[in-house]
Amino acid sequence: MHLKVGSKFDIMAKLEQYFIVYDIEFSQDVIKFYVIPKGYIDKEFKNFLISLSKDYDVEFKREYGELVLELKKTKNNIWVNILLLIATFCSTTLMGSMLAGNIIDGFLFSLAIMFVLGSHEMGHYFAARKWTMRTSLPYFIPFPTIIGTLGAIIKHRGPIPNRKALFDVGVSGPLVGIVASIIVTLIGLNLPFEVKKGEIMIALGVPPLFELLAKLVNYDKQFIHPVAFAGWVGLFVTFLNLIPVGQLDGGHVLRAMIGKRAEIVSRFMPIVLVMVGLVIGGTILIFWGFITFFFSLLPQPEPLDDITPIDWKRKIIGLLTFCLALMCFTPVPFTIVSNDFIMK
Repeated sequence: MHLKVGSKFDIMAKLEQYFIVYDIEFSQDVIKFYVIPKGYIDKEFKNFLISLSKDYDVEFKREYGELVLELKKTKNNIWVNILLLIATFCSTTLMGSMLAGNIIDGFLFSLAIMFVLGSHEMGHYFAARKWTMRTSLPYFIPFPTIIGTLGAIIKHRGPIPNRKALFDVGVSGPLVGIVASIIVTLIGLNLPFEVKKGEIMIALGVPPLFELLAKLVNYDKQFIHPVAFAGWVGLFVTFLNLIPVGQLDGGHVLRAMIGKRAEIVSRFMPIVLVMVGLVIGGTILIFWGFITFFFSLLPQPEPLDDITPIDWKRKIIGLLTFCLALMCFTPVPFTIVSNDFIMK
């Protein structure tokens, strides 16, 4: 394996300033430095790790009591992203056609839902790139759910420079996703849609933000176009993502805002969700409470600079983002009764 080393950095020379390097182990695409710390790790060395993370997965870990710095060269195969994109487009078009009763509206639904989900992930992507963090393009996940997908994800690799970077990456996806959902909702509420009698319907709970958009365009009909349903999905998914637990976007945002105290919130939030779900009869909240319990068990990302707090501007944006999340919430999201969409 050949290490790619920048002109300003020599890996071995840099490591030996802070560690005693007593062994090096090579394998395919991986190199391990077995080290003993000499003393305090300063900000310059953390910046050095950030520079390495642009080309490698960087991990400090212990193996059988030994401290190891592992550098792993990773290769992104863009064809995986493209194939998953095509498969998800097909699955969302299929499910949209089944829900709407025709292929044209199913096609429009597919474009809308993939725009909403893709915008969310690209928000994360561009924020990460701004901070020179390594991240992948979105991986769409085709699955036979009611919308034909489980969403999309991107992979972040390497350390997070500081709490500002953690905040920017965490908050950008939901904010861009909300904007995309609003655009799609407004378009959908202006599209004509006929309902055939006798079909099973989906009665949707209306979150405050969706209701506000409907009033904005004077929408007074009982049924909505599949494109508007895609906007509704985007709003509800945003709410779920912004619950402040573990590796969810809300967990990242809160971790950046209040530091390690966010771990306390992360532990108790699943219990709160279940209790609220029991009180208001929200089955989805009870279900999501159990799901977030497993998210809460995962360690939250710790930035290299975990001391410097974020500025007040970001704190205000964070509070407004959580308020927007509540505007996207409805206690009983939907009741399946048909192949069209009815607001109740």
